[in-house]
Amino acid sequence: MRAFVITAPGAAEVADVPEPVAGPGEVVVDVRRAGVCGTDVEFYTGHMAYLHDGNARYPVRIGHEWMGVVTELGPGADASWLGRRVTGDTMLGCGHCRLCRSGRQHVCADREEVGIRRGRAGALAERIAVPASSLHALPDAVDDMLGALVEPAGNALRAAEAALSLATGRRAERVLVVGPGTIGLLAAMFVRAAGADVHLVGVSHASVDFARSLGFTAWLGWNALPDVPFDAVIDAAMDASTAARAVDLVQPGGRVVFIGIASTPSTVDTRELLLKDVTAAGILSASPGLDAAIAGFASGTVDAHPLVAATVSLDHVEAVLAGKHPAGGRGPKVHVDPRR
Repeated sequence: MRAFVITAPGAAEVADVPEPVAGPGEVVVDVRRAGVCGTDVEFYTGHMAYLHDGNARYPVRIGHEWMGVVTELGPGADASWLGRRVTGDTMLGCGHCRLCRSGRQHVCADREEVGIRRGRAGALAERIAVPASSLHALPDAVDDMLGALVEPAGNALRAAEAALSLATGRRAERVLVVGPGTIGLLAAMFVRAAGADVHLVGVSHASVDFARSLGFTAWLGWNALPDVPFDAVIDAAMDASTAARAVDLVQPGGRVVFIGIASTPSTVDTRELLLKDVTAAGILSASPGLDAAIAGFASGTVDAHPLVAATVSLDHVEAVLAGKHPAGGRGPKVHVDPRR
């Protein structure tokens, strides 16, 4: 089958690779849609941290935001999955440690991550093999485009919920989202759906204008922000400088949620957290938020369709990773249809 493979920093190809085989408890899924993510870009540039700490190495078959149809069952896999439209959890824990046994497999030290960690092949391919236990069924109300957005939406939903639920037990009334990319916009959508006043701040005219086109109050640069209290700040940027700024901007007794990962360490003065009685939360994975994200899409509470600028073939993925945005809409997300 055809699959997209990154072979070295700045080098990639669409290669003929062996068909996946479903092992015990696994299924094979025919991929219909897969998203290209900032993590994939980091693999292409060579900046991805896992490449430097031994948890990943080239060649890498990327793709962790996906949906498709189950076409094959491995030994012991539940036959009811056959023929169903599904998406899947990226985080595949060992299943034996204390964290996995308590439902926190997404932070298992020995976890595999689909298309990211420990050689687990990703979904920028015609087919993918994954554990049946990682699958989440997609209702008819969630089309293929939304199905491939469930993974980033699960991350964003968790960030939104963390921001809204203040330590005092009250709900945040006004939330600032730093970084109007895919995760930031999805987080803003879930915050807005919960009834809170949401603002976004970005550094590019294009991203700020796009956020405004979705009905958000968005500001270009820190100096443009109004002098209003923010009960919570979601840092969805990939800039090491924004973490400290988020702590500066949040109100005393508020909450700062970190979901964007910078390529270099961020510095936060913990005295600011302490003296303002601010709670800081980190969001790693979509795992605990996948079902709620599917429900939000199915109900129409959040419509993420405008975020997808274009859907391309495997042959165009390298251009996307190199920063050559395809013709299409203005959204920040590009999808891939491996069948093209």
